[in-house]
Amino acid sequence: MSIQENILYFDEQLRPTPCRLVAVTKTHPVEVIKEAYDAGHRLFGENKVQELVDKYALLPHDIAWHLIGHLQTNKVKYIAEFIDTIQSVDSLKLLVEINKRAEMYGRTLPINCMLQINIADEVTKYGMTCEEAEALLQTEEYRQMQYIRITGVMGIATNTDEEQKLRQEFQQLRHCFNRLKETFFMGNDDFKEISMGMTSDWRIALEEGSTMIRVGSGIFGARDYSRK
Repeated sequence: MSIQENILYFDEQLRPTPCRLVAVTKTHPVEVIKEAYDAGHRLFGENKVQELVDKYALLPHDIAWHLIGHLQTNKVKYIAEFIDTIQSVDSLKLLVEINKRAEMYGRTLPINCMLQINIADEVTKYGMTCEEAEALLQTEEYRQMQYIRITGVMGIATNTDEEQKLRQEFQQLRHCFNRLKETFFMGNDDFKEISMGMTSDWRIALEEGSTMIRVGSGIFGARDYSRK
């Protein structure tokens, strides 16, 4: 199917649900991203800061960009002016930097942030434990932040075809979301997102309560790794 047809397919699949599609653009050129944009899509995700900066400059500015890859504190300054959401917040140190840079740019809207929770059995995956996320939210530093808004949690499941394992990991993330909601965000409608599920496992994630799936090759085809 074409990119436009893929976008329409996901729109149809997600329409009866509260889940939204993040079209992941990693390694894909601006031309094919524009096809998705022309099909009406406005929510895109990028893994690498430099690639995101380059694409932001070349594409319409009504796109809501999500940074979904690991973010180093020294690179926050490059995206803080325009980023909609940083899904990969994995430490208080990073959150402090995001808040500082947002303030420096005088943003009228805060930067949406999601706490990345490590749910996978793979040492290469980033993220906090749920207990570490709770500790972060109890700090005075976090309570003083005025330029960020915590909107939910994000997790990356183990790269496996074992459905039961995937379900267990997605359930773990949902349970963490519920714990944080009940303890820190009760009555706060901003804290509502559970970002989980990718091209290979989005249907399972949707069944387990995902509100945001991150799909790249399922829309744009195989990645061009020569562009890394």
